Amino acid sequence: MVIQHATDNEILEVVDEDDCVIGTATRAEIHRKGLLHRSVHLFIFNSSGRIYLQRRSALKDRHPLKLDSSAAGHVDPGESYATTAVRELEEELGISAVIHEVLRVKACPETDNEHVVLFEGVTDAEPTPDKDEIASGRFVTVEELTTMMDENPEDFVPAFVLLWREYMRSAS
Repeated sequence: MVIQHATDNEILEVVDEDDCVIGTATRAEIHRKGLLHRSVHLFIFNSSGRIYLQRRSALKDRHPLKLDSSAAGHVDPGESYATTAVRELEEELGISAVIHEVLRVKACPETDNEHVVLFEGVTDAEPTPDKDEIASGRFVTVEELTTMMDENPEDFVPAFVLLWREYMRSAS
């Protein structure tokens, strides 16, 4: 039995290995065929240096109930990565913050064939998670997150594990 998700018919851009648009397809088709596409992830910290960690909703079509970046989402057709990041922060967490790009990861199996741009920001605004997107969330220390990831990597979205490791490597 195929489970239908509310986002299955969402239209996204299909891109090539160099992140150039080559067409469009539905989200369901992109995921089913493993086509390359685009997404953003955000690492949101508070002024104490804690990062907001979310547990994805059970309703998500990919990696339900796994721990993930503070916010994340697909880039809509014609939208820039930066615009997507601002939109996803507002949609998923109900907050805004000054954000900046920190790194890019080419599409690969760990990212579900998504070219990913990672943004980070700092705010003391209290997130109000969208319950359709996020089951729960909380701020954790960098040390807590690293320990959790080392001890139970299977509890995390693979893209988040990859991004966190790249982020920590670039910070050292």
